[in-house]
Amino acid sequence: MNTATQRRTTAVAASVAALALTLSACSSGNGTGDEGSGATGSFEYLSLAENTAVKDTLTALSTDLCSQQESDSPLKVTTQPQASFDQQLQLLAGQGALPSVFATGNSPEVIKDIHESGQLVDIDAELETLGKSDAIIPAARSTIEALYDGEVYVLPSEFNVEGIWYNKTLFQDNGIEIPETWDDLVAASATLEKAGVTPMAAAGKDGWPLTRLVGNYIYRALGPDALKKVADGEAKLTDPQYVDAAAQVAALGEAGAFGKSVGSIDYTTAMNQFLTGKAGMYYMGSWALANFNDESQNTVGAENIGFVPFPNVEGGAGDSTQLAANIGVPLAMSKDRFDEGAKNWLSCIADGFGPQSLTGQGVVTGFKAETDADVPPLTTTVLGEIDKADTTVLWFEALFNPKATTTATSNAQLLVTGQMSPEDYMAAVQADLG
Repeated sequence: MNTATQRRTTAVAASVAALALTLSACSSGNGTGDEGSGATGSFEYLSLAENTAVKDTLTALSTDLCSQQESDSPLKVTTQPQASFDQQLQLLAGQGALPSVFATGNSPEVIKDIHESGQLVDIDAELETLGKSDAIIPAARSTIEALYDGEVYVLPSEFNVEGIWYNKTLFQDNGIEIPETWDDLVAASATLEKAGVTPMAAAGKDGWPLTRLVGNYIYRALGPDALKKVADGEAKLTDPQYVDAAAQVAALGEAGAFGKSVGSIDYTTAMNQFLTGKAGMYYMGSWALANFNDESQNTVGAENIGFVPFPNVEGGAGDSTQLAANIGVPLAMSKDRFDEGAKNWLSCIADGFGPQSLTGQGVVTGFKAETDADVPPLTTTVLGEIDKADTTVLWFEALFNPKATTTATSNAQLLVTGQMSPEDYMAAVQADLG
């Protein structure tokens, strides 16, 4: 981001080396008690301890499509808790001991720094060499390039699109059409509020579901490069057009769109509101499909849930074909461990990861996933939206530093409840961006 490439290149060598000295005495190398990353001939995957989907997918591939790769370079999974994962990556990078493939951690800045130090495989170039450049679908590629300064050096182990899920029955009973514009969304909210239904479930306590709305409005009004301009210093969040986005979301909150106690509602409560029919709409990513497809949670029925991308802003430079998306926790590969075994694993992952993850884990990834297996209708809906999208946009804080991210999310509930003006909200976030 910005013009910090050279600064990151210089800083990473010092920072990871210093961190290696301070952490090496207390580091265990992994969270399982297994051997460290130097196991000869193995294909080692360092995973977030809390995320088992990638491990399960790779393990399934090792017994089937990738059995030859498994025979030549056995899969070896080690784990690290999410809370200390970024530190562990920096430590391993400082020691020149990154494993064959690994989750990229919590902050995009960590993996950007490691990339700048020259330790990562150029995934794009290697896929081209393997004749598999089309393994990553266009929408996922667009998201990766937006996150990583136009480069592709990670693998999209997930691909989540975001938008507005709506209760078809509540819409039909109240004569509400699917919102195509922001004004339509405002009108739909007013109708639902008048009918005694919370218009839009939102986890105000967590903050980020509200900032997603601000970011999406910016993208629809100003175009898909609007927040990149902020990151590059070409625009500021305090510019009138950006403040207007916060003002529009604040006005939605003032009109009662998020209910009376949005600041006390967490992720689980908001999900429950929508799945029990107490809210007409819910802005969320496709990772929620697991909840939607679970009959024990979803009392309104999956057949009564629809999806619509964030609507257009009249006269805006962006449009609803530009899906808001993220790639979950992507994977990177170590250049030092990229031997023939690792290259063969990459080839097999390019072919099989998408279908195996979709059918085995129910997780949509950024890989092609042609399969004859049945998938739930809502998942099919998401796959259809992904197929139509070539360009994606990021979330509000995607290009922010950690301090600005915290400021944005922690003050979001104040914005939508009128306790903080749109001008003050954007000024506070901009101050932390520098």
